[in-house]
Amino acid sequence: MEKTILPFLLFLPLAGSFIIALLPKENSQQIARLSAITISILLCLVSSVAAFKFDPALPGMQFEHSMRWFDKPIPVEFHVGVDGMSLCLVLLTAFVTLTAVLASQKIGQTRPKLYYSMLMLLTTSIMGVFVSLDLLQFFVLFELELVPMYFLIAIWGGPNRDYAAMKFLLYTFFGGALMLAGILVLGLQLSQTGVEPHTFNMIELAKQTPLLMKDWQKLACLLFSLAFLIKLPSFPFHTWLPDAHVEAPTPVSMILAALLLKMGSYGLVRISLSFFPNIIAEWGPLLILLGAFNVVWAAIACLVQVDMKRIIAFSSVSHMGFVTMGVGALSAAALNGAIFQMVAHGVISAALFFLVGTVYDRVHTRDLNEIGGGLAKEMPYSFYFWLLAAMANLGLPGLAGFVAEAGVFYGTIVSPMATTSSDPTMVRFALVLAATGVILTAGYMLNLLRRLFYGAEQTKWAGHLWDLNKTEKFVAATLSVAIVILGVYPLCLSRAFQPFADNLTKVIAERIPESTPVVQ
Repeated sequence: MEKTILPFLLFLPLAGSFIIALLPKENSQQIARLSAITISILLCLVSSVAAFKFDPALPGMQFEHSMRWFDKPIPVEFHVGVDGMSLCLVLLTAFVTLTAVLASQKIGQTRPKLYYSMLMLLTTSIMGVFVSLDLLQFFVLFELELVPMYFLIAIWGGPNRDYAAMKFLLYTFFGGALMLAGILVLGLQLSQTGVEPHTFNMIELAKQTPLLMKDWQKLACLLFSLAFLIKLPSFPFHTWLPDAHVEAPTPVSMILAALLLKMGSYGLVRISLSFFPNIIAEWGPLLILLGAFNVVWAAIACLVQVDMKRIIAFSSVSHMGFVTMGVGALSAAALNGAIFQMVAHGVISAALFFLVGTVYDRVHTRDLNEIGGGLAKEMPYSFYFWLLAAMANLGLPGLAGFVAEAGVFYGTIVSPMATTSSDPTMVRFALVLAATGVILTAGYMLNLLRRLFYGAEQTKWAGHLWDLNKTEKFVAATLSVAIVILGVYPLCLSRAFQPFADNLTKVIAERIPESTPVVQ
């Protein structure tokens, strides 16, 4: 039974997508929404069963299931499995998908069958990336999300949705082309080494890539890493994200920030770091500096924005910089912090984008200058949830954001990149830069709260404001509870992925030269 858990998680939303698309037109809105909610609840239940049965003490992948598709001209198989890191992201995917479906009550009224069908197809792609252990299967599912996300933005998006959807498509497609080139480099070069049998099994590839010449490793690592940095997104490939967020409907923004960005960060760890530890060790200081620059630059951009969605979008770019820092640091503490940041940012960003949507539904603008503030009295529940999510985003102790950032900072301080690398000064400068970004985060989040809820009441909104309804309260409360639990009891999550992170850094320490030791 355990071997069927992951195929069920992968094929349930796929089957749901086709079923919803084929529903009769009569009462299609209610039936499609109910079907999507049912599928999402089942995903949460089955992923919870997987979490309950998962044993972090066991090495390697669990719930593994493989089936050969064909052998020639190249061996390709359906191969899935999870370790602690991928299990946490599977849980995040199921959880955020359910909240996004619940938040779709209004937007799902337009072409509901197509809308919910695209949401389920998008979930299939995301879930598949996190459980795939065959590199070609990983690539196909990584690219599959292009189709539903493009249509979700282009059909249900804002006034500039065509531009935003096309920009998203071009950037992501370019990243996919780079990844395909990386796969070809790996396949062609490994075929020259005499290693048999040739395989796209990601576990085996992580063992075989050190057999390549260093120059080929650098080329393949660069191609893969660029593909994942585009998806992350990282400077200078980040410009697609604010436009996509601004034009996307609220539930799609929740999934985009909470899940799609994690496909990039997951790829950095699963492929770039695991396949090419020697190259990442060499490029570590640059990755740390790039991550720190993202933290600060995007935080500065937030300070000058007046659109609420743009503020949260640039905030996502800023916070994903901590993941890049954690990967480049090559210490167990930093990698643990980076993985925790993937989940913590997923929950926090989903809550913030959802709350932006609730305000927009009332005032029909996201411009802080037009809103004018003073919403707290008419929307007290919304204010309380906003306050909690904002405090988590700026890293207040006791909430999810603090745990992740503290782990990355500590892990980078004690990492070999800050002590024994060829350029420790660069790493120390990056740490100071990132610390400045934390201060800036507090500045723009508190300013957002001030301009939205504080000040005199605006008479122009009289009769147009109402507090959260029952569904909105449930979604906001569910996300808020997750933020608090992760902040107060981070061990509930970290005990699943910590053995994976510790073991990966241990393996890397055995592979890379002694001149760049890895801190355990």
